[in-house]
Amino acid sequence: MINKYIFREYDIRGKVAEDFPPDVVESLGKGFGTLVKRAGGQEISLSGDVRLTTPDLIEQFKKGVLSTGVDVINIGILPTPVNYFSMFELGVFGAMQITGSHNPPEFNGFKMSMECKAVFGEQIQNIRRIIENSDYEIGEGSEVNHNLKEKYTQMILGKINIERKLKVVMDCGNAAGAILAPDIFKDMNVELTELFCDIDGTFPNHHPDPTVKENLVDLIALMKTGEYDIGVAFDGDADRVGVVDEMGEIIWADQLMSLFLPEVIQNEGDEILYDVKCSQALEEMIDKHGGTPIMWKTGHSLIKQRMYELGCRFGGEMSGHIFFADDYYGYDDAIYVAARTVQMLSRSDKTLSEMVAELPKYYSTPEMRLEAENDEEKFRIAKEAVDYFTENYDCSTVDGVRIRFGDGWGLVRSSNTQPVIVCRFEADTLERMNEIKKLVMDKLQEIGTLKLDVGH
Repeated sequence: MINKYIFREYDIRGKVAEDFPPDVVESLGKGFGTLVKRAGGQEISLSGDVRLTTPDLIEQFKKGVLSTGVDVINIGILPTPVNYFSMFELGVFGAMQITGSHNPPEFNGFKMSMECKAVFGEQIQNIRRIIENSDYEIGEGSEVNHNLKEKYTQMILGKINIERKLKVVMDCGNAAGAILAPDIFKDMNVELTELFCDIDGTFPNHHPDPTVKENLVDLIALMKTGEYDIGVAFDGDADRVGVVDEMGEIIWADQLMSLFLPEVIQNEGDEILYDVKCSQALEEMIDKHGGTPIMWKTGHSLIKQRMYELGCRFGGEMSGHIFFADDYYGYDDAIYVAARTVQMLSRSDKTLSEMVAELPKYYSTPEMRLEAENDEEKFRIAKEAVDYFTENYDCSTVDGVRIRFGDGWGLVRSSNTQPVIVCRFEADTLERMNEIKKLVMDKLQEIGTLKLDVGH
């Protein structure tokens, strides 16, 4: 029996031992193959990350796809961005990356694309329904192997020009980024120091999630020696980036986006997309550089899709997914973003910390996760919160509710993947940030019982 909760908003994800026995994974292959075939496709690319469970999942999934009559180009163990690249380079209709991303080693998952766009939301539920009804296409697909490493490497190097030599530290977290990123950077005009760039799917040094400060302690310590210009880190499948400046300070994704604005805003009114968790400072900087700020829902698939619909040249979200569509394909590629960041720094006579110091200064909390008893309770609390705050305050309801106080804001939204309410707070001063936080949190506790997840 297949667990319906593995079918998430942006991907299919679960614990391998419990959720992905061979027959279930084969069914997922049949479901995706059927979806592709009914949409008019005949061929997909297939790849996976460095987790120990991934090779078996690739084989089981492939068996299912081939049974629907859809052909498979097997491109091997690679970072997720190379899987996205395969759609443009090979012209395949669909693509599947088997990856647990930033989740613990016992997890794994499936990131899907069709026609160069992410498969998410209702399309993922369609796969679930196809499987539950055993409503599969039947045929005999064929398999070929293809190596894209060189093509991808040359594509990145062809787009990047480092103007002054910089000392770069790279933390791959023993994950998929290590397959290609160190070699690519060695071919640029940089002096590279590697940190955890040997591949190990058990992730022995730290969890590959650069949005969590604890996972960056080694990189920060190295940067604080004062010997390096910039530190970069990748998540488990190298579609999210972390950046640390020469002083050992983390440059968060919304700050990094702000630094790119002079490059990506070329015409008055160019639309720049960002998620509801991003700082007010980003909106101000977009205005300052003549762009049009557009706040959107959190979720890499949702941001990508909205950028495509609007024809945006640039977008991103706090989680570290950043999307260039000016000189790139519009998908999230942490290796390219890291290279582009180093390029930007090489073109300036300023240090990274000096560049960040020029951005507006606000005080903000990290993302706060409040656990509800179950999904039903989560949605009830979120709805009541939206209703209350929109009646009494100036609010944006793009995704949950972002309450605007003039000198700060508070965010309340329900997670797309867990029974969790996500909050974030920001203000001109630390004191005011805490006031806004207290006001909103007190109201949430009135509405229902929520427990703060201290791990976040």
